[in-house]
Amino acid sequence: MIGEDTLVFDSVTHLYDMSDANVKTDGGDMFRNHLFGFHQYLTPDEDRILDESEFLREWDADTVAELVFTESDVDLLVAQPLPLTDFFHDGLSSWKKCAAMAERYPDRMVFWGTINPLEGDKALESMERQVEEFGAKAFKLYNVRYDYGEPFPWRMDDPQIAFPIFEKARELGISLIGVHKGIPLGPQPVEGSELSDIDRAAVEFPDLNFMVFHPGMPWLDELLWQVVRFDNVYASLAATINFIDIAPRKFAEIIGKLLFWGGPEKLVYGSEVPLFHPQWALERFWEFEMPQDLVEGYGYPQLTPEIKSMILSGNLADLMGIDLDATKEAVTTDEFAVRRAEERPDAWASVAF
Repeated sequence: MIGEDTLVFDSVTHLYDMSDANVKTDGGDMFRNHLFGFHQYLTPDEDRILDESEFLREWDADTVAELVFTESDVDLLVAQPLPLTDFFHDGLSSWKKCAAMAERYPDRMVFWGTINPLEGDKALESMERQVEEFGAKAFKLYNVRYDYGEPFPWRMDDPQIAFPIFEKARELGISLIGVHKGIPLGPQPVEGSELSDIDRAAVEFPDLNFMVFHPGMPWLDELLWQVVRFDNVYASLAATINFIDIAPRKFAEIIGKLLFWGGPEKLVYGSEVPLFHPQWALERFWEFEMPQDLVEGYGYPQLTPEIKSMILSGNLADLMGIDLDATKEAVTTDEFAVRRAEERPDAWASVAF
């Protein structure tokens, strides 16, 4: 917990395998090096910045669990896979590994599934398997592919590609779909990361909730008009929150706009572990205040403890049907909580270098 009693529910943790053996193409090598660049550039100087050999590795479930639950104030997280099998043999964050991680730590983790909608019936069959056999509670999608050396961006408003996925989710009792938007990485075409395709998806499937990650940078202004118009569009601050140290004014403007247009109930915290260690950004967020000139000049709301609590756990828990009060006892008395309370390890102490 952070503050006196605020649980922290992280919307995105990946089990990256960025090792040489997992890279399929030059595009994959470019992709993982872009991630490494983000880690180096956005991690504060006073925190440990991993070098290439330490970062470009296969990250295992126990290591990630230890660095999140003993080295930070995060209490719950989403074990989130990626479907980038065009660049990495296992997709970069294997859904099977994420499912196993959530099963290993059921009081602490929720498994989201992932598929490649361009695979048609195979994707639908995989969705069913991930839900019925492995307990997937939501799905994370990636709009850009680079199969067979050619770009294949697909859209969330495509009736032939996307809508069958949403219909299958509805059939399986899934009500939350996450999608990577903004922050185009590797050689993938940028049009797959822009946001115009969210509108029709939100209109055609009002019973599904759509979470836009990162949140749509550099198309933030487009996202503002989606979170204000559609009750079922949300924004995850994953990666965005990491600007809080190197560019606090930029962060204030991003979150201020989102709060002004969408309201605090539309925002969800995400750390992007192990792209970044979660603790430094989490501490800075809890201490962060909206600059007074932005409050007075633009009408941006002040970040009160109540609003921060909604962003850090309440909103995601509501979307996923998780009772935080019922969860609190388990996550504040287990082995992670005991070790964290007795003597919290330094950042990255759980990682064997």
